[in-house]
Amino acid sequence: MNNRTQLRVASYNIRKAVGLDWRRDAERIVRVLHEIDADVVVLQESDKRVGQRSGVLPAAQLQNDLGYVMADLSIRPRSHGWHGNAIFYRQNALDLKQANRIHLPTLEPRGAVAARFAQPGVEVIGVHLGLTRRIRARQLSALRAYMERADHPVLMAGDFNIWARGGPAGDLLGQETEMVLPGNSFHAARPTAPLDRFVLRGNIRQVSSHVHHSALAAKASDHLPVVIDAEVSHACT
Repeated sequence: MNNRTQLRVASYNIRKAVGLDWRRDAERIVRVLHEIDADVVVLQESDKRVGQRSGVLPAAQLQNDLGYVMADLSIRPRSHGWHGNAIFYRQNALDLKQANRIHLPTLEPRGAVAARFAQPGVEVIGVHLGLTRRIRARQLSALRAYMERADHPVLMAGDFNIWARGGPAGDLLGQETEMVLPGNSFHAARPTAPLDRFVLRGNIRQVSSHVHHSALAAKASDHLPVVIDAEVSHACT
């Protein structure tokens, strides 16, 4: 017998909160997240990449207005996450067990982050992969090795920087994974590429997924957010 828990996860490359009008507007990002109403939000480019690499979002407002807290992944006091990768989650619904940084092969300051939740028993990984095919292949192989060590369901989300709908990415992650492409999420002004996507492994399945289209999201960043509703299965004894 199985118990099942549904989970909504959003992935969003917010481009440091700089919209298509070239204004940095963190409030606009907060409003887009309110529209989506996810349990977990995985962000890319969530802080400035110079100086103290300060986070660009109002963390207190996210907690007070939307109920989101940020997984502790930073190595700099003012950063959001690590290398711009951040995970926000609703503390009243999810019990964070562990958060950690995943080192990836790279020529750029990039990496992956992970948050494992005791309830509903799933690990969420946030990624922002490299721009070149060779680096991405090495990064995907490293992520596959990481996931294969897990004894629990895994949901990976992020900006994979893969333009094609097909290709070897799924093969590099192994037959035990499912890659989910919600649709074209880049460029926000004219979406033509499925850069943002999800990967599932273990006792977790897609219920539905979509690209979040709204008038606000079309201006807030150069990427549109992607959303997945997933179902996690728990074996009962």
